[in-house]
Amino acid sequence: MASCGGLLTPDREVPGLIVKFGDYPLHHGGVGAIRSLGRIGVPMYAITEDRRTPAAVSRYLTGAFPWRTTGAEDPGYLVEGLLRIGRRIGRPAVLIPTDEEAAVLIAEHQRELGETEFGGFLFPRVESALPRRVASKQGLHELCAAYGFSSPVTACPRSQADIEEFATTARFPVVAKNREAFQRREQPAVPGTTRINSARSLRALARGWGERPGVVLQEYLPREQAEDWVVHAYFDGNSAPLALFTGVKVRSWPPHAGMTAHAYVVDNPELADLAARFVKEIGFTGIIDLDLRFDRRDGKYKLLDFNPRMGAQFRLFESETGIDVVRAMHLHLTGREVPEGDQRAGHRYVVENIDLPALIAYRRSGYLAPHAPARASGTELAWLAADDMKPFFTMLARFLRPGAKHLYELWRTSRRGAPPG
Repeated sequence: MASCGGLLTPDREVPGLIVKFGDYPLHHGGVGAIRSLGRIGVPMYAITEDRRTPAAVSRYLTGAFPWRTTGAEDPGYLVEGLLRIGRRIGRPAVLIPTDEEAAVLIAEHQRELGETEFGGFLFPRVESALPRRVASKQGLHELCAAYGFSSPVTACPRSQADIEEFATTARFPVVAKNREAFQRREQPAVPGTTRINSARSLRALARGWGERPGVVLQEYLPREQAEDWVVHAYFDGNSAPLALFTGVKVRSWPPHAGMTAHAYVVDNPELADLAARFVKEIGFTGIIDLDLRFDRRDGKYKLLDFNPRMGAQFRLFESETGIDVVRAMHLHLTGREVPEGDQRAGHRYVVENIDLPALIAYRRSGYLAPHAPARASGTELAWLAADDMKPFFTMLARFLRPGAKHLYELWRTSRRGAPPG
């Protein structure tokens, strides 16, 4: 934990507001952001599903705003809701989005959110269409092609005829993903990253996609020939990194295709330089969370996901001066200096409720993550913290409550070694 003194001098008059749309109460990233800024004296507020979520009970939370949304509501309704919360806070606050819906809404309504009677919210000023484009699998692939950044070979079928043509020429297996990030909460074509092993399977699955399939089809990067890397960073208005970190994903849930369950900080100057140059080329500002797969067959890092927001596992990364990406954003937006410092190489991050089933699934598959240190230099748990215990016990209560499907889904998925659904 970083101290409040020394180089880390936040503006404690400017609170932070966790902005999330959708029903996912067990979100450790929001809890991590509340703790990160709360520990250095920044007042923290959060949008929550109710007053009994892990985020809502954190000792570092000044106030919760229960507001159930799906992320598919009319943007005007969501903007007005944010403004209503801003009026209740009564002063400017730094917006910290935890999902693509929130990040895109903020970017596309900067004037309404930045100019208000209470002084306006604070957020990185980014080209308004860019967050939506990088969050889109098709949009990201097009940007990679335009700026010479490697990504998996991708097809974007617009009709059933396109799928049939792809099925007759593609090399299987392939991976299907929803074309747009927002589809996962509206009417997703696939439940997540879905491996398809044959043309016959593709045709059968595609029957449910309608005449205008909302998917992209990508080459499959075999896990025995690949390494999963992550980059988290914060970029200023000139797209220059004020904080940039690299690490290796050891396990994810669902296996090989979901959120980080276990990861290590690993220095990778080559990857850091690649990511910084790509962000500079496209002109992005703010926090990023990148997922990349290093393909040992051709020696290239291939960009899988560009999340224009903080990642749930952002607390994996902290510099020797106490900076993570959320602290960097708050300091920068409030006119403070962001202290430089090396990342804590060898540090690891564990998400307790999903790492155990992930461990079982990975051991069944025999996969071992390259570059993971033999011994961690330190460990941060997503939920359990000695100075803030309530979120951990609240997570357990919701995770284990009667009627909850979490444990069954985890058991079923670990048995099959594939994502739920």
